[in-house]
Amino acid sequence: MSALVVKDLTKSFGGLRVTRGVNLDVAEGERHLILGPNGAGKTTLFNLITGDFLPDSGSVMLQGRDITRAPARQRAHLGLGRTYQIITLFGRDTILRNVTLAALGLSLRRWNPFVNLDAQADLEASAMAALARVGLSHAAHRLLGETSYGERRRVEIAMALVQAPKVLLLDEPFAGLSVDERRDVQKLLMSMPRDITMVMIEHDMDVALDFADRITLLNFGEVVVQGTRAEIVADPRTREVYLGS
Repeated sequence: MSALVVKDLTKSFGGLRVTRGVNLDVAEGERHLILGPNGAGKTTLFNLITGDFLPDSGSVMLQGRDITRAPARQRAHLGLGRTYQIITLFGRDTILRNVTLAALGLSLRRWNPFVNLDAQADLEASAMAALARVGLSHAAHRLLGETSYGERRRVEIAMALVQAPKVLLLDEPFAGLSVDERRDVQKLLMSMPRDITMVMIEHDMDVALDFADRITLLNFGEVVVQGTRAEIVADPRTREVYLGS
């Protein structure tokens, strides 16, 4: 069964059409790369999948369920997780507290304005387990503002993982990282179990090709070509998009 299916997805803002009939079919356990230059419509596509934007036409199916019109908060409960290109975290709180807050987001306790987060042992245990998966359990009690940019990327991934996603969308997780940090995050993503389907946005082909089982190349909101790594590299349309020739 497909984990994620996007069919004929179209979105315009005023007179600007940002996505144009995009089709995407991601198998369960697949590592799928959304590739394309800046302005190709990659992040808008993610926003349509997560419900931050509603499409003008087309559909989004998550594990066989139509979520096209479902609120963004409901999609998280159905197993859709996401990281963002621009990191927005609570710098004055600890790493552990940031991840525990993410765990709280899927609990009914989130509706209790008097909940004492420090007393939620089960949520904290889940947060610690997520931090262990990204190699940060040793730094759990460090203030987030005292961490490196690469560590914050890993915290964001832990915040997604603590919600037990079935499909995880990664919006340029290598953006702004040093060579060493990029290697660490890449190793982390490659180690993820196949029970998590991952779709990653990237514009740098060299950084991300090793990650992908299959690739979709976008340009000006349209799918230019889809296929395996070898097919994408060999296709002359890829060269045209990136080199203009």
